[in-house]
Amino acid sequence: MKLIIVTGMSGAGKSTSLKMLEDMGYFCIDNLPVFLIEKFAELINTKNSELNKVAIGVDARTGLKDMDAALDTLRKNNVDYDILFMEASDDVIVKRFKETRRIHPLAGDGRVEDGIEKERKLLEYLKKNATYIIDSSRMLTRELKKELDDIFSKNKSYGNIFITILSFGYKYGIPNDADLVFDVRFLPNPYYIEELKAYTGNDSKIQDYVMGFPEADMFLNKLEDMLDFLIPNYIIEGKNQLVVAIGCTGGKHRSVTLSNKIFERMEKTGKYGVKIEHRDIEKDTKRGK
Repeated sequence: MKLIIVTGMSGAGKSTSLKMLEDMGYFCIDNLPVFLIEKFAELINTKNSELNKVAIGVDARTGLKDMDAALDTLRKNNVDYDILFMEASDDVIVKRFKETRRIHPLAGDGRVEDGIEKERKLLEYLKKNATYIIDSSRMLTRELKKELDDIFSKNKSYGNIFITILSFGYKYGIPNDADLVFDVRFLPNPYYIEELKAYTGNDSKIQDYVMGFPEADMFLNKLEDMLDFLIPNYIIEGKNQLVVAIGCTGGKHRSVTLSNKIFERMEKTGKYGVKIEHRDIEKDTKRGK
């Protein structure tokens, strides 16, 4: 029997994750009181049980003070369990609660921010002991589904970090949420070639031009090597979301091309969850006929 304990911050996607796990064939129960986890696991962890994949939702309202004892009992009884912790940044959680007009479960009559602060303290133990941490702050629903499918259906390795490769144009400002910023304006700009300026780094003409310079491939090799070094160390320090921003002047040609290329390399390794965004690609774009 495989048991997944789904927990994390309110508004970070716990309920959505449980629904997705249910679609994957898991028997799901939400908000199961912690003191019942041991008994429930005992009932389903029998030879006669027809349940071999179970997911239970646990939040800060279900008696977390008993969680340590519950997990200890699961280990003693050789129950195969994982803890999936759903995370999101404070500003994203606040925005989600405002959009849905819901009251944060721990806020009471106070502000959402107060509830978030209380919840983070209560969930600190579970996050520290989590098998998987998924930060949904920048995730679309389909991207979350893919992450859960990779982990729990396809049994892919998971590095507890989700990486966004983001191209941008310096003329529109450096992205506020960027963790690492790389400037690729050292490469010749296709914008100044009349027959190329209307295209973007998603087009083969621009890709061939940019990658035609040996410095472009050298940059990718060095960037890949740096990320291979940095990411495991970020994970050790508890970071679960990383935004790698690559910029050129307008955010349409060089940065898009190199962002696409490093994204392809990282996705191919399958080590981490990774997505790509082109922030400024559509700004002032005039396509050639």
